[in-house]
Amino acid sequence: MTGLHTSPSPLIDIGVNLSNTRFEKDLEVILRRAQQANVSQLILTGTSEQESETVFALTQKWAEDFPNMLFSTCGVHPHDAKHFNGDTLNHLKALADNSSVVAIGETGLDFNRNFSTPKDQEKAFEAQLELAAELQLPVFIHERDAHQRQFEILKQYRDHLVDGVIHCFTGDKTALFNYLDIDLHIGITGWICDERRGLELQRLIKNIPLHRLMLETDAPYLTPRTITPKPKGGRNEPAFLPWVLDGIAEHRNESALEIAEKTTAATATFFRIHS
Repeated sequence: MTGLHTSPSPLIDIGVNLSNTRFEKDLEVILRRAQQANVSQLILTGTSEQESETVFALTQKWAEDFPNMLFSTCGVHPHDAKHFNGDTLNHLKALADNSSVVAIGETGLDFNRNFSTPKDQEKAFEAQLELAAELQLPVFIHERDAHQRQFEILKQYRDHLVDGVIHCFTGDKTALFNYLDIDLHIGITGWICDERRGLELQRLIKNIPLHRLMLETDAPYLTPRTITPKPKGGRNEPAFLPWVLDGIAEHRNESALEIAEKTTAATATFFRIHS
């Protein structure tokens, strides 16, 4: 398989958009390839009411063939915040009652495109933080061009939250240290492998303690540019997570094996899942 190689120790991919239509024709193959690459567990991302339901259904559909491999989040992405209401919250709460749903999110703020107004985004974000606090589930958090406001909100809620991870971190040093200061985890994608956009992240990666670092593909997006030869069609998939591991190891002092072992242990604890 193009670009496939194996992690020296099992990995957990904390962000996979497995309900994306680019996976619908070969989903079983995708999951088998992940296993071959030693990517042992996947957290499927819920980005809206419907997608949260869909990814939960996928964890159930494949539970027998892939035991203890698939988990999901449930939440509303800031792009979809304008549709968030009391019924949404009740629906998410009901979904979160399932043992395979391991976090609230993807939630947060995105002031880059403002598909929903900042006011609607903040309202939906705070409601989901309150839900996470009530259920004592970790939060899976998105942020783009909204660090200062998001940090202010998170500081207000942090004492009530069991845990949180900034998914697909691409921010600057100030953002990183602010998030670490309030004891959040940091998710790293193939952005670390990008010789154009990833230079600042490559400089910052050594500052993230291993017990706060998590790995993710954000598949089918953010395909690591270091993969050779390039995957046909450019689609990212969980089997490519070892390339993210290699990209991180290149800019840290630890070996890929140590990074894999310690980040996987931290991730399993964070999401309360076991191999």
